Amino acid sequence: MLVVGLTGSIGMGKTTAAKRIASHGIAIFDADAEVHRLYEGDAAPAIEAAFPGTVADGRVDRARLAEAVLGDPKKLEQLESIVHPMVRASEREFLRGQHARGAEIAVLEIPLLFETGADKHVDVTIVVTAPAEVQRERVLSRPGMSAEKLDAILAQQLSDAEKRQRADFIVETTGPIEETGEKIDRIVESLKGRQGKAMDLWLGEDDPG
Repeated sequence: MLVVGLTGSIGMGKTTAAKRIASHGIAIFDADAEVHRLYEGDAAPAIEAAFPGTVADGRVDRARLAEAVLGDPKKLEQLESIVHPMVRASEREFLRGQHARGAEIAVLEIPLLFETGADKHVDVTIVVTAPAEVQRERVLSRPGMSAEKLDAILAQQLSDAEKRQRADFIVETTGPIEETGEKIDRIVESLKGRQGKAMDLWLGEDDPG
């Protein structure tokens, strides 16, 4: 099975790309969605212990947590040390399930793919990208987003240029959605029949990290 890593900075179009990939019948693990799920329960006790006052009714208050960690690298690292191992375990379960079903390709959608070293555990990387001004316009239109918050988020991520440099495939998402979709279609077609080695890590180790 070929393990594909899909990534890109905030506002670059990962969701659009993921939906198009899924339209080919390929299963996708959404790391962001898994973090949200963990915040709803499993990760809450450890996060409250590390950052008192960030959990209410057994769920992480994302706004309070953001206030507690954004702009503080040490606190962010502490949070990641709690959440990342949980996400990795879920990724492993997902990939093993897809492998057992005989899937040809499975995708890990991970915003911090390169930053966390997760690119070492996939066979192919796809980076979605757009000009900085388009990115800012997209992100700042989101509810609750501010220029300061966006800058803090971007400070945690590799630059778009570096991500593109490290990518196996680059998808420019500035044009119409259908145009982006056609680019994704061509990549998917090119991946069919390719063999990967990353799955050996996920099958052979309790924690490939």
